[in-house]
Amino acid sequence: MEQGYYVVTFGIEEEFLLTDPRTAAPVTRAAEVIAAMTPGDGKSFTSNAEFLACQVESTTPICSEPEEALASLLDFRERLAAAAADIGLAAAPTGAAPLAEQGPAVVSETVRYRQMGEMAGGVGDEQYVNGTHVHVAVPSRDQGVQVLNRLRPWLSTLGALSTNSPYWHGRDSRFASWRIIHYRRWTVQGFAPYFRSAADYDARIARLTATDVVLDPGHIGWIARLSNTFPTVEVRVADAQLEARDTVLLALMIRGLVTTLLAEEGSDPEDSPGALDDPEILDAGLWQAARFGLGGNLLDHGPAGGHQGRTAANQLNALLDYIRPALEDSGDYRYVRAGVAHVLDAGTGAQRQREAVRRAGFAGLGPLFAQSLTAR
Repeated sequence: MEQGYYVVTFGIEEEFLLTDPRTAAPVTRAAEVIAAMTPGDGKSFTSNAEFLACQVESTTPICSEPEEALASLLDFRERLAAAAADIGLAAAPTGAAPLAEQGPAVVSETVRYRQMGEMAGGVGDEQYVNGTHVHVAVPSRDQGVQVLNRLRPWLSTLGALSTNSPYWHGRDSRFASWRIIHYRRWTVQGFAPYFRSAADYDARIARLTATDVVLDPGHIGWIARLSNTFPTVEVRVADAQLEARDTVLLALMIRGLVTTLLAEEGSDPEDSPGALDDPEILDAGLWQAARFGLGGNLLDHGPAGGHQGRTAANQLNALLDYIRPALEDSGDYRYVRAGVAHVLDAGTGAQRQREAVRRAGFAGLGPLFAQSLTAR
């Protein structure tokens, strides 16, 4: 069957940590920084508080082209860096706080976040982690559910590519993404189950929110889910990225994957390699990606792979081969190919953080974060 590609838009959310530049410790002044940020034109981005009072989130507008997304991300990052510096702070593009004081984190002053903090207990007390969330438009919720089912085998590969949180409480966690591991402690996390339909999806959400431990649909932290606000699939597996161009790379790869899966609509799930994998296999693959990033093996979910490990570079190339027709159709292939080459050459955020610490100790992270935050 000849494939036809549905042209999809996308949007990106990025989370950042505010720190004391002398100690690298998180600082609970997000509301002050947001208020002090020089406003844009009202269309280039929006800025929001996050779960902790030391976190700031940006949201791009709906984007069709990579240049739009990159301009929005850089605009926000530059304004955030300036506003933080004006009051003696720094902004860190990292998936986890490398250093944090002992004791409960300060939760933002909103009713919902306070409720989440009360529910999460000690888990919320240590939520010094930042993610990148990519929204990709889908024509309908039923089609979105089919995309969720079929993208599951590739989420670990995207997670490995995005690893940027090796340090935790002043030590090397020996994971490339400690953020992924930390998130496993929340009420509902990891891979979503395989859904029969949008009605099945909605029924499962309703049963979860009827419990005493899930406040609302936004509290369900699957690494890919349907947005409760927009007509999108939301992929949440990635750490916050050092550089804006790496964030755009992830968004374009996710868009290419969603576009490819939409074009396969109506085919038998058994024809989509890995779509029906057991949840424990998928979960083991995500743990592996968090542990080793691009520095080890990833599970091969192909029909002949038998879930044996193969190098992360080979698995990444398999993903690129799979989505290449969609990337070429959208004009994104050159950007993605160059972006992947850049990450393989310069290293993931986790690799670059470790190199900075190797050279200068934890004091080396401040310059790395500052340079990377607004790198073009």
